[in-house]
Amino acid sequence: MDTTALATEYEASTQYVADIIAAVSKSDLDKHQPGGWSPRQVIHHLADSEAQSYARLRRLVAEPSGTIIQGYDESAWADSEILGYTELPTENSIAVLLAVRAASLDILKRLKESDLNRAGVHTESGAFTVAQWIKGYSNHPRDHGNQIKEALA
Repeated sequence: MDTTALATEYEASTQYVADIIAAVSKSDLDKHQPGGWSPRQVIHHLADSEAQSYARLRRLVAEPSGTIIQGYDESAWADSEILGYTELPTENSIAVLLAVRAASLDILKRLKESDLNRAGVHTESGAFTVAQWIKGYSNHPRDHGNQIKEALA
């Protein structure tokens, strides 16, 4: 696999969701389809997920093979009143999302093809490689960008 192409795709997915988020008006932040998340909730989730991804990537590339990659209950985080997914302003979460993705992109640009096979053990899904990390976190912002579009439709 071409690491430059993978990094480019990762960067493009960041821009994709950033453009969608930038187009959401303050008055639309809490719109949602029945049973779905609002743009505000998606933005807070993205920040939390990316903060997790930031640590995961660094564990995968710096620690010995087999390092534990901790899962988390994203629904519990979204439902937590303290975490405020339905109420808190989005500016800090947007800043976190963009900053951690930029920092992770710096790491991706340093990878060699042989690094893609570095692996840990995810507590929910088992063996987890750098290549899987890149694929998952390249798709994640696109999926949630589309979720924001659906919430506003």
